[in-house]
Amino acid sequence: MSKELTKEQLLKNISALLEDARNRVVVAVNQTIVLTYFEIGRMIVEDEQNGENRAEYGKKLLKDLSVHLTDRFGKGFSVENLDRMRFFYKTYSEQISSTPLTNSSNPISETLSRKSQNSMGKVSDVFQIPQTPSAKFNLSWSHYLKLMRIKDIGERKFYEIESFKNNWSLRELQRQYDSALYTRLSLSKNKEEILQLSEKGQILEKPKDLIKDPYILEFLGLSEKANYSENELESELIDKLEHFLLELGTGFTFVARQNRITFEEKHFKIDLVFYNRILKCFVLIDLKIGELKHQDIGQMQMYVNFYDREIKLNDENKTIGIILCQDKSEALVRYTLPEDNEQIFASKYFTVLPTKEDFINILNSDNGKIS
Repeated sequence: MSKELTKEQLLKNISALLEDARNRVVVAVNQTIVLTYFEIGRMIVEDEQNGENRAEYGKKLLKDLSVHLTDRFGKGFSVENLDRMRFFYKTYSEQISSTPLTNSSNPISETLSRKSQNSMGKVSDVFQIPQTPSAKFNLSWSHYLKLMRIKDIGERKFYEIESFKNNWSLRELQRQYDSALYTRLSLSKNKEEILQLSEKGQILEKPKDLIKDPYILEFLGLSEKANYSENELESELIDKLEHFLLELGTGFTFVARQNRITFEEKHFKIDLVFYNRILKCFVLIDLKIGELKHQDIGQMQMYVNFYDREIKLNDENKTIGIILCQDKSEALVRYTLPEDNEQIFASKYFTVLPTKEDFINILNSDNGKIS
């Protein structure tokens, strides 16, 4: 019996080793490809700058390069793709610092630098990148094709950092961008906190850090004015739990639905219970159709108090309660909750992606502030 267990453990360890090696190879390949495309873009841009008629020269250069590179290396070097590499370099050179790429801690970069030096003839031609998550190019080329179309550098860096930290697929990155995650997280922050978003991504240090307002639930497939009940909304969220966890953010794990609590022979049910591993606390979510009422806030306060006094362990932090509603009065929330509130939050939710105009209205109104 013990031998069988040993064999199972051996198989598990070897499988884990091979999986880790495979992931490392993928990362290394992605880095090599992206760094190479960055260098190709640099060479094209610098050669264009030496041309007399830059616009016409640039067009001819891309056409000639496309023909020769396709003939020698096969697909992937169309005029359009070469132009993307050119644009990639021009976009990301804005984020580049003075740290040389020839840093010995990056063998891939060092190899590319030596090749550049040999071909260009001088060390000053070696391209440089900063030692930050944004400039190490840890994502795939497909990710950067999306990212480099984001004009705002701070917003671009935020999505790049979050993609790397959370291992977002290209589809997940697209969804988070389409749902304006950066904008939603910026709504209640000052300039310094917004700058931190672009430098470090989303950092969870206090309950307010994990709250979004609004939450975007477009993945449910419900129309904006659909006639559905709170139970139906809850069921849809559970059916699309993976999508909902992505919308909630980093560190969330699902605990229970319709969690029953009882005291003095009275029974109550909490719609959804999650746990955040980073903040080390329970997160209770109540779903409300229509406008938020002060009784809803009082009910959530009761749920949070019960969890703090009866459920959470001594080494865990205070429970957080989030009420998701279709509409709310900021004044009602403000006057129902204590001034030093750090546990109860009310956020609106949308079942369709808001337009840019909608987000602008949120930014310019008091409704954009997290209560």
